Amino acid sequence: MMAAATSDILKFLETVHPYDSLPRAELERVAESFTCKRLLAGADVYGHGEHLPGLFLIMDGSVEVRDSSGTVISQLSPRNSFGERGLMVDGRAVTSARALSESLLLILPSVEFKRLMSEQPVYARFFTRGRTTDVRRSEMSLRKVGDLMSKPALVCSPNDKVRQAAELMRDRKVSSLGVVEQDRFVGLITTRDLASRVVAEGLDPAMTPVSAVMTQRPLGLTEDALGSDVLNFMLEHGVGHLPVVEGDRLVGIVTQTDLTRFQATTSALMIGEIAAAEHVDELRQITARIPQLLVQLVGGNHAHQVVTRLITDVADAVTRRLIVLAERELGPPPVPYLWLACGSQGRQEQTGVSDQDNCIFIDDSFVESQRPWFAQLARRVSDGLDSCGYVYCPGDMMATNPRWCQPVTVWRGYFLGWVEAPEPTAQMLASVMFDLRPIAGAAALFHDLQADVLEKASRNSIFVAHMVSNSLKHAPPLGLLRGFATIRSGEHRNRIDMKHNGVVPVVDLGRVYSLMARLAPVNTRARLVAAEASGVISSGGARDLIAAYDLIADMRLRNQANQVKDGLRPDNYLAPYDYGDFERAHLRDAFVVVRTMQSALANSGRAPA
Repeated sequence: MMAAATSDILKFLETVHPYDSLPRAELERVAESFTCKRLLAGADVYGHGEHLPGLFLIMDGSVEVRDSSGTVISQLSPRNSFGERGLMVDGRAVTSARALSESLLLILPSVEFKRLMSEQPVYARFFTRGRTTDVRRSEMSLRKVGDLMSKPALVCSPNDKVRQAAELMRDRKVSSLGVVEQDRFVGLITTRDLASRVVAEGLDPAMTPVSAVMTQRPLGLTEDALGSDVLNFMLEHGVGHLPVVEGDRLVGIVTQTDLTRFQATTSALMIGEIAAAEHVDELRQITARIPQLLVQLVGGNHAHQVVTRLITDVADAVTRRLIVLAERELGPPPVPYLWLACGSQGRQEQTGVSDQDNCIFIDDSFVESQRPWFAQLARRVSDGLDSCGYVYCPGDMMATNPRWCQPVTVWRGYFLGWVEAPEPTAQMLASVMFDLRPIAGAAALFHDLQADVLEKASRNSIFVAHMVSNSLKHAPPLGLLRGFATIRSGEHRNRIDMKHNGVVPVVDLGRVYSLMARLAPVNTRARLVAAEASGVISSGGARDLIAAYDLIADMRLRNQANQVKDGLRPDNYLAPYDYGDFERAHLRDAFVVVRTMQSALANSGRAPA
């Protein structure tokens, strides 16, 4: 493995965030500042308490980082940085690191690192947003076991043969099984048991029962225990699998893999991996961790607008990477263009359940003979998004639809036509398009159009009246006698739709307020805040509506996180009567606030003052 030339370092940095966001001149300067260090497998990078020469960036190989007690807290791969926490304290390492394989490390001198932290905001944000390994471990230590464990646990019977247990572990890609007899937890069998107690002892796996080789009645923790209890237990007893129990019932299992996954799942790390991905399959593996990211963010008591913003950041990064990969194959675009997202991605409000809504604005120099290039781009990106879990829009609001892949002049005609002739279909399309947000490309193609359309739409009283009417189509799920109007039949019986009857009514109100006051924000909560500041909604009404929206959106995310922890696919359906009287009362009060604001808007044709 040779040391890298400055040109190689520059090319590498172009694929690493946040360096890819630096101005070109700054990036070239930084590339020249890096030095190289080659290490053999097993060699120490630095020890605990040592003075750090600068920030380490892995160009090739892998590195293991341990805390002061010797516990492995992270295993890092190319494009991962480490050592920044020591640089931001006093220059001495609070961890230790060694190369797991032959590695080539880049070292950014501490002086240069600190200069970038002070002069480049995007760089500083990246290294101060809670992404370092010691902070993640601290967060994990304070989490409840229920947020960390695999649930539900896979189980077998003590009478099953070892081969059956091994086949189940292989097929389900797990390293342990709970052993349950008549719903009572009696033991645990792991892949280590198969190696040391079956293979090493020469036992016949087809004849040996699980009861003969399992760990009988292993110690466990309850769901209320903390992550620190898990770490301490594993270190003290030298185990990698910890049962989570409730009495004599097995609730779940926490493994070292769960802990590693928790430490490795942050939006910043995921975005870094996305920026380096070369194939859709790699992107799919990264986005498969979004449910775990949701659980982690909700478990950390982050506000809903933070959770949805970070999840949307991942979708934005995936979209941009798919565009880069598509352009590599198709060649440069024949004319400038802009890829935009609408819907929840446009509003930066994605949750654990998201489809794709997107479109393309093309420069007016476009000619029809160039359409095949844009059609192929749209198809590659849209198919890639679907593969990554962002399913095709059921309403075909996607760039693959030629209607939504047009020059700016055509788009201007769309918008003005919807404003001047606000029939129902036009109203629906206008509602979607008012949530547009640029993702990649020539952003200038949209800015002037957005301001122009917003002004013309706000001046058209008929259009505004239709938008007000359209915003009242989704009603909060309120029933009689302080109850909820739940779904009466089907698979979601006795539940409420926290999307269409929960957040969407507020989303619609926010959109109308922003239209009336010509507000630029697209995010719903930001629209409500801006509406209050502009006077289109009273301070009292704004405070009540924002508080109601926060509660509804938070409960929607908590419900999705609980579904993920239960091994289910997250959806938007919540069973209100599974909650206690206190939470139900507050949720209902929040819906009452939303209905009150809808009624005021309907009666006055404008936002309530």
